[in-house]
Amino acid sequence: MRVQSLGHVVLKVRDLDRSVPFYADILGLTEVARNERGMVFFSIDGNHHDIALIEMGDDAPAAPQDSPGLAHVALKVGDDLDALRDAKAVLDANGVELVRIADHIVSKSLYFQDPDGNELELFVDGDPQTWRDNPGIVATRLPLEL
Repeated sequence: MRVQSLGHVVLKVRDLDRSVPFYADILGLTEVARNERGMVFFSIDGNHHDIALIEMGDDAPAAPQDSPGLAHVALKVGDDLDALRDAKAVLDANGVELVRIADHIVSKSLYFQDPDGNELELFVDGDPQTWRDNPGIVATRLPLEL
C-alpha cells in the first residue's frame, strides 16, 4: 500500500454555532454541507471537503495537553511573507491570540487555537530546494519577526 495524499481532517468541537463562524468567516473556508449527526463540512479551493467539524456538546472535556492525539492542522495561506502578514492581520483583527510564530526554513508559520483549543497553523512555504537538498532541515524551529 502507498498513501497518495491526505484526504481531510475531522475536528471535534463543543458548539458548531461558535466554531462554524471561526472557520468560515475568519479562516475563509467554504461550508459545503451539514448532516444530522452534527457535522459541518468545509472545502478549500473547490475540493469536496478538506475539514469537517463534529459537535461534541458544551460539556465535552478538553483533551489533556500531554495525551496522544492530533497536535495541530497546518493550512497554507500563500507563497510569500506578505500572505502570512495578511493572515496575521486577520487573526489580530478578530482577537485570535497567537501561540507562536516560527521560521522552519522550509516554511514560515503562525500557530493559534480555534475556539475549542484545537491548534492550527497557517503557513507559507520557503524555497523547496532547501528541504530537497537537506530533508532534515524540516525539524528547524527559529524565531520569526513579521
